[in-house]
Amino acid sequence: MRSPTELAQVFRDKQLKLTPQRQLLFSLLHQNQSHPTAESLYEVASKQMPGISLRTIYQTLGELAEMGELQLVDVGIGATRFDPNIADHHHFVCESCQAIHDVDILSAPKMSLQSGEGFAVNEVGVVFRGHCNQCNHKQQFKSPGSQAKNKASK
Repeated sequence: MRSPTELAQVFRDKQLKLTPQRQLLFSLLHQNQSHPTAESLYEVASKQMPGISLRTIYQTLGELAEMGELQLVDVGIGATRFDPNIADHHHFVCESCQAIHDVDILSAPKMSLQSGEGFAVNEVGVVFRGHCNQCNHKQQFKSPGSQAKNKASK
């Protein structure tokens, strides 16, 4: 995603209204790797700028997505997430904490459909599911076997 300053210029060039609320949203999204929901962005934004509306958040996110400045991510865990990383990449979803992480796939072959059903593929995405490092580490200390090992080593 472009910098907040660059996005402001894009909005000006497209003759879209550039408000302090939108500029705040640009800064909240810039280099944000958490794949936030509109609601989570609203929660943070409203603390910094009371009175900002959820409608403004959704409208701005929609415009950024239409411009290709933001990706909408739906990995089947609830609300649509927004990803400022518009480079070609895939996602890892933690089944414990629901965090989404960007991942690159090394030497992935170009995938294509084998059946000619007349499909027009616009995008191919891979979603890995499992446990992130933090949750995996927590699980190790919660499992009965690891607790017994910890007690035996004391």
